[in-house]
Amino acid sequence: MKLILLSGGSGSRLWPLSNDSRAKQFLKVLKNEETGEFESMVQRVFRQVTSVLSWEDVIVATNTAQIDMLHSQIGRDIPIVVEPERRDTFPAIALACSYLYSVLGMKEDEVVAVVSVDAYVEQQFYARVAELEKLVHTTSAEMALLGVEPTYPSSKYGYLIPDNHVGYMEVGKFIEKPSEQEAAQLIEQGAFWNSGVFSFSLKLIINQFREKNLPTNYEELLANFSRLPKKSFDFEVVEHLSHIVALPYQGYWKDLGTWNTLTEEMHQPILGNGSLSEDSENTHVINELDLPIKVLGVSNAVVAVSADGILVSDKPASSRMKDMLTEGLFSRPMYEERRWGWYRVLDITKCEGREVLTKRLHIHAGKNLSYQYHHYREETWTIISGQAIFIQDGKKVHVRSGDVLQIPIGSKHAMYAETDVEFIEVQIGSPLVEEDIVRLTYDWKETLGLMNF
Repeated sequence: MKLILLSGGSGSRLWPLSNDSRAKQFLKVLKNEETGEFESMVQRVFRQVTSVLSWEDVIVATNTAQIDMLHSQIGRDIPIVVEPERRDTFPAIALACSYLYSVLGMKEDEVVAVVSVDAYVEQQFYARVAELEKLVHTTSAEMALLGVEPTYPSSKYGYLIPDNHVGYMEVGKFIEKPSEQEAAQLIEQGAFWNSGVFSFSLKLIINQFREKNLPTNYEELLANFSRLPKKSFDFEVVEHLSHIVALPYQGYWKDLGTWNTLTEEMHQPILGNGSLSEDSENTHVINELDLPIKVLGVSNAVVAVSADGILVSDKPASSRMKDMLTEGLFSRPMYEERRWGWYRVLDITKCEGREVLTKRLHIHAGKNLSYQYHHYREETWTIISGQAIFIQDGKKVHVRSGDVLQIPIGSKHAMYAETDVEFIEVQIGSPLVEEDIVRLTYDWKETLGLMNF
């Protein structure tokens, strides 16, 4: 079995910590009980999945904005299939299947499972996912799902209704997000929550390509990605199938899509520089800045602070965050994790008709910035701490705390961190956009080879 991890979306309901490049699944707010360290949803899911399946059997489907974050959090060894644009779950799954078929050489009768990275579950959940492979083969079903035994009548989830239940379920129909009253009636009738896990033989999707006159080759499909229907996998595929089976799952399962649900799984009420008064009950503070946050007499609330903004919300009301996101937000992320470290935007201003942007960057020891140049901006770097090798226009120098580096427009430059390095970068020019980077090499050894060092 090959497993596709779906890592898309922006997680806008978890603003201000989440943005287009750092979606909710990348927030390190969950504690790993074995190590005591904080981890993200994607790190937790990847750790759980690879305890059941080999990491070689896992691929990730994502978008361009999340590539660096994935490399930073789960490494560079896992194949990543990148959607050229966001077009819902059917195109994402279809592109990943074409990669499995034409690049990795999977046979049409081999089984694929699709799992989202933002489910909060117990370890046994993924052991149950692995059992779907046998279920597909033994029942000759078009698709196998995982049905979660409901613990309460929720209006947030879809439900699957079994026709019969003999070790596995023959799925009769689906009900999408009923009212709580309807959900209670469905549960009485033996309905299960639909976990959003899909398992099927690869030929199911290959046949979809043939019916839609789409290429099965990955590179060709990538070039024709805009032709794929911009629809969910449920709507485009699942609803049209006649033979669907499911396994029941009785363990813990939760969608951590809002601050209300996420804070329920946090092991401590304060992350970062903050404090709560004794009468502030069931309130959480998540602070990524150095400024102290003090909360007095406010209960059942979440206070989230990042370089992108500040959220103060009643916990149940936090689910409405998405409705406010068009009102006065920055047009660019103010914090991003990259394959080499992270950066935080400190200030954005305009001076004498030109834009000025100030960042603080951290490069992890042993990592490097690509060999690159810019068309529209000049930069000044002031090294705060650490030691590094800096290359500029074919010259190599060692830099350390206190050094100031001038990088004119068009100047080719790169940096390798011998220790953890932090520096302040001041960009001056117009327009100041992340896309104004022409990368000549990514790998440091390749950069040195280009310089004949």
